[in-house]
Amino acid sequence: MLIADNNVVTIHYTVKTAEGDDIDSSTDSEPLAFIQGSNYMIAGLEEALYGKQKGDAFEVTVGPEKAYGERHEQLIQKVPLNMFEGMDVEVGMSFRATTDDGEQSVIIIDKDEQHVTVDGNHPLSGHTLVFDVSIEDVRAATDEELEHGHVHGAGGCGHQH
Repeated sequence: MLIADNNVVTIHYTVKTAEGDDIDSSTDSEPLAFIQGSNYMIAGLEEALYGKQKGDAFEVTVGPEKAYGERHEQLIQKVPLNMFEGMDVEVGMSFRATTDDGEQSVIIIDKDEQHVTVDGNHPLSGHTLVFDVSIEDVRAATDEELEHGHVHGAGGCGHQH
């Protein structure tokens, strides 16, 4: 079966930066299963999967525009430390912040005695990513999986909708 929308695709993957820095891999754990065409995966990887089948292995390089986007310097802001009153904030912490555009994930990238600098960019924004992928399985998604928008295991989805 060739990969198309509404197929459950199960893959093992390794992803690195274009410079060769390891980011993530499924090779020492369970493979990743998702519904093709559901926008669960970044666009560049999902596009590369179309037309492939079980047993195929390939490498694909995905630029920022088809991955996590370009970096936007305006998403980096210095805010008063007293906005975090009662919290022990440290560089590297990630949390949800309320912005004019709604909830957004931010990472603390700097802290001094009076200010905290937060970055609203995705940590991989601006990076070209290189994926090594092996396709472990391809099957049609069930009606229930399509309705719920995610893959179910052998015993169902394990939660209430």
